Amino acid sequence: MSHPKTRSLRSRKIRRPQLGTVAGVATLGLVAAGALIPPDFVTEGAGPTFNTIGEYKGKQLLSISGHPTYPTDGNLDMTTVYVAGGPNGATSALNVLSAWFNKDATALPAAALYEPTMTQQQVSSQNTADMTNSQNSAQAAAAKYLDLDYSTTLTVQGSTPDGAAKLSKGDVLKSVNGEQLKSYDQLKQALADGKGAPVDLGYSHGKDGEEETVTVTPKKDDSSGEYRLGLYLKSDYDFPFHVDYGLDSVGGPSAGMMFTLGIIDEMTDGKMTGGKHFAGTGTIDAQGKVGPIGGIRQKMIGAKNDGASIFLAPSENCDEVKGHIPDGLSVVSVSSIDDAAQAVEKVGQGEDPSSLPQCTG
Repeated sequence: MSHPKTRSLRSRKIRRPQLGTVAGVATLGLVAAGALIPPDFVTEGAGPTFNTIGEYKGKQLLSISGHPTYPTDGNLDMTTVYVAGGPNGATSALNVLSAWFNKDATALPAAALYEPTMTQQQVSSQNTADMTNSQNSAQAAAAKYLDLDYSTTLTVQGSTPDGAAKLSKGDVLKSVNGEQLKSYDQLKQALADGKGAPVDLGYSHGKDGEEETVTVTPKKDDSSGEYRLGLYLKSDYDFPFHVDYGLDSVGGPSAGMMFTLGIIDEMTDGKMTGGKHFAGTGTIDAQGKVGPIGGIRQKMIGAKNDGASIFLAPSENCDEVKGHIPDGLSVVSVSSIDDAAQAVEKVGQGEDPSSLPQCTG
């Protein structure tokens, strides 16, 4: 999750430059070295946190309507990273050098995060789109966790020239192998389970058209190994509740898990956190899977600085966490929203966080 002029980072294993310790380096020497560093670097630092079950600028950060809500307590903080440089605007060589020497910051080539031709407007647009998608996925994952029915409209926006499915723009996917489609993830899973076998695809011309069925043989993508229909799809959800997100200054996908926990807590009777201060990060999909992110070291620092004692981290990020956990912060490894919610409930009821799966440092 990223703050203004920043980019939310997905999981990347980037080797940070290692500098030997040199005694007696003079300020003049640092300036000279800084002048030699190419400008196409970015720096990452800890950003602010936001309590998803608290208030922001005098309003509830998550305002839910259409379903009963209940009082909450404690914190379920989403975390952010400040990113300077790259398309976000130039950063000085001295700032890059300072980040190399600062254990709480990171400096890396801009090309590791951004396409060379990417503009600041494109970064902002991508962050906004990622945030919207993460919010929709958070509501879907919360609805699934709470056993609330919802529907998804998957509308065809276009197709690849060699795509397996020959559908038209505006067609709506209704079912796969006779099962009503509730999410794009469900469609992906059905294709993966079939391992290339033909699937019966139900669709209609427009949302309210009569359903027709076509048998399609998916094609395997050699680069990813996934089976695809060759369709560009847009997901529109119809939930039995509505969430207003009172946060417009942050973009990216990595608050998905914490948004989901916040929705679950507000829509569940009882105070899930037990008044304790949690923070965390991780993407979420409609099925409740927690995915890896970037900048996790800075996010742990930001969480600890803002008072958190328990941090929920995607299990796929644990290798990056080890050896970098701030003193006094317990990092719990989670791979699904079930893991995360159970961890919050158990610790909220007094269980020692160390009894839960750990990203040990």
